[in-house]
Amino acid sequence: MDHITTAGANGAAKEPVTRTRWYKQLYFWVLTAIVVGILVGWLAPAAGIAMEPIGTTFVNSMKMLIGPIVFLTIVGGIASVADLKRVGMTGLKALTYFQIGTICAMVFGLVAINIFRLGDGVNADASTIKTSDSAAKLIDAGQHQEWWQFITHIIPNSIVGPFVEGDILQIIFIAVIFGIALNAMGKVGAPVLDGVQRLTGVMFKILGFIMKAAPLGAFGAMAYAVGKYGVSSLTSMGGLIALFYATSILFIVVVLGSIMAFLKLNIFTMIRHLKEEYMLILGTSTAEPALPGLMRKLEHAGVKKETVGLVVPTGYSFNLDGAAIYLSLAALYIAQATNTDLSIGQQLGLLAVMLLTSKGAAGVAGGGFIALTATLTTIGTIPAAGIMLIFGIDKFMSECRAVVNFTGNAVATLFIARWDRTLDVDRARRVFAGETVEPLIEAEPAAAALHHDGEAAPAAEADAPSARHARGDIPSPSEAVAVALSANQAAAHPSADRRPAYSETV
Repeated sequence: MDHITTAGANGAAKEPVTRTRWYKQLYFWVLTAIVVGILVGWLAPAAGIAMEPIGTTFVNSMKMLIGPIVFLTIVGGIASVADLKRVGMTGLKALTYFQIGTICAMVFGLVAINIFRLGDGVNADASTIKTSDSAAKLIDAGQHQEWWQFITHIIPNSIVGPFVEGDILQIIFIAVIFGIALNAMGKVGAPVLDGVQRLTGVMFKILGFIMKAAPLGAFGAMAYAVGKYGVSSLTSMGGLIALFYATSILFIVVVLGSIMAFLKLNIFTMIRHLKEEYMLILGTSTAEPALPGLMRKLEHAGVKKETVGLVVPTGYSFNLDGAAIYLSLAALYIAQATNTDLSIGQQLGLLAVMLLTSKGAAGVAGGGFIALTATLTTIGTIPAAGIMLIFGIDKFMSECRAVVNFTGNAVATLFIARWDRTLDVDRARRVFAGETVEPLIEAEPAAAALHHDGEAAPAAEADAPSARHARGDIPSPSEAVAVALSANQAAAHPSADRRPAYSETV
């Protein structure tokens, strides 16, 4: 891969870029807002609960952009590659990695809860457990959720519906079909691809505007969570929360850290590089608002845009390591608390069912509880009403789930890029270390990839006057004038540079 990393086109070293002071950076203000929100919710619970509209409005404004961004980036990535078979292989590799990663995460959870057995001694009677109205809706949804429905659910009833409902799985399906069709159109589809890339830039510009309100959104969400559920929820079941956090941290350091070491990268430098996104996740308790920032930073770190555009959005539905750890821990805790003995074989069967049910509720509100209820209902040996035992503390575990999901998708994208031999490891190492690296400069994808059906641009077109001059050929006066005019137009219109839109600083 040819990337400009330290010098401009003329080979001269660039002047060092002045770093933004720490108190002007987004992550500092988001972290400050989280601390203030916790204090408000703890000291004035009524005021904290009243802050709910602030947090939900910010999260909704972010979710408003997720569907269009996912659609546009996947379409742009697929339509701009010359070899569709390569895209298919990348998708197959990603799905294989996702399943293996999910199994490892679930095994981590099963081993942890079998070692510490926090549910022993609770002796809960499922027949006497009272179910709240909000939990009853989730239980009912989970009981009617079949293990195979995630396959049929991928195909939407309409093209507009998934964007209205925010169903990421269905949006991915539409985007893949649209991208393949646009690629097959050849040069006729080039203007459409150009429009897709320009729309992507507009979406990320809107995202930049909304991100300025991130500290306010984090404050509202955290103040409401602490004011609504109180610190008592943390202390009453602190053991289960601590075990979940410890297991998640161990999974990140051991499993994901080992994968990063295999890639000759450092998991901790990557986490530090993504600190703004982590602060946003901790403040809003969901990983969706951090998706655009992750895509932009991974592409800047040397991952090809088509890999980022395909793997990251798909991972948000299929690669949920944090949710996998949570499901295995919660299911076994409920079994222990209700005195339901499960053999090793039954636990492995539970794991197999969770591999499917965990995908069925991806992107759905209360998806973790729906997936858990669907799992317990499918198995039939653990009472589904037992989820009320952990309903009160679920909010305090959602941040950790989102952080692990986010980290797992970042590592997965880097691994798939390395598997495809398209990862610039040296550039990624330098970017994660905080070094100043030149933005990537990509070729014109609309002209190169969509010249005509599946074929490269003719040699006559590729043989530009500048190339002939490099070979020693003397260009004609008209060619020299054309080159000069082209250079002047490029300087006067920097927007013509067709870098991926998410390379732009947000």
